[in-house]
Amino acid sequence: MIPRILIDTVEIPGESKKLSLYRRGSEFSISIGSRQLMNSRENGSEKALAELACQKLSNRSRANVLIGGLGMGFTLASALNEIGPASKVVVAELVPGVIEWSRGPLAELAGAPLKDRRVSVRQMDVGEILLEKPEAYDAIILDVDNGPSGLTHKDNDRLYSMEGLFIAFSALRPRGVLAVWSAGQDPAFSKRLRKAGFEVDERRIRANVTRGARQVIWLAVKSESALEAPYRRQSKSGRGKRRNR
Repeated sequence: MIPRILIDTVEIPGESKKLSLYRRGSEFSISIGSRQLMNSRENGSEKALAELACQKLSNRSRANVLIGGLGMGFTLASALNEIGPASKVVVAELVPGVIEWSRGPLAELAGAPLKDRRVSVRQMDVGEILLEKPEAYDAIILDVDNGPSGLTHKDNDRLYSMEGLFIAFSALRPRGVLAVWSAGQDPAFSKRLRKAGFEVDERRIRANVTRGARQVIWLAVKSESALEAPYRRQSKSGRGKRRNR
């Protein structure tokens, strides 16, 4: 039997929990406590998340893409395969240790995507980046935590709240796409997306192409006909007033 070897353990900013990186042969996994968050052999839905989102940008030669959550780099690599040479990708990753892993032991898993000149990495909360500038991105891809029901960082739940969705709506350019990965279905989240002004397409994708658990991807397009709801106006006027996490 091939042993499971602990490679490294890193802290999550603002949390008492820690992330651990393991290797078993050529397979890598990341866990929080005793619960596995991701495994390198089950990357089908992570790849599909960026692929499906960026395919909606085929007519945008200079697309700006924001990815929340670096993970093992599969989502980033998939986005780079879909966008053009003049496009840019910003990756927001809260945990500095995850960035170090992606430049070290995990670098070659997804073809070392952090070396691509189109990529910039910001070690910060993706929610803070969304607040910086309206209509800045053609696509926002959230591969953060476990989806709308977070495991690693409770503040991530704000991303999936009505306030967070209105902020994402504002940060997208016209007909931009918000793509969200989740470990499971969440009908209430689908309703919130529609209430925030998105046209919603929900997909179920297997973790490893032909086998494994079915995970959920929401593809939410910024509707041109969405009304400027009072809550959205309030969110815009209050930009910059949220405390840093």
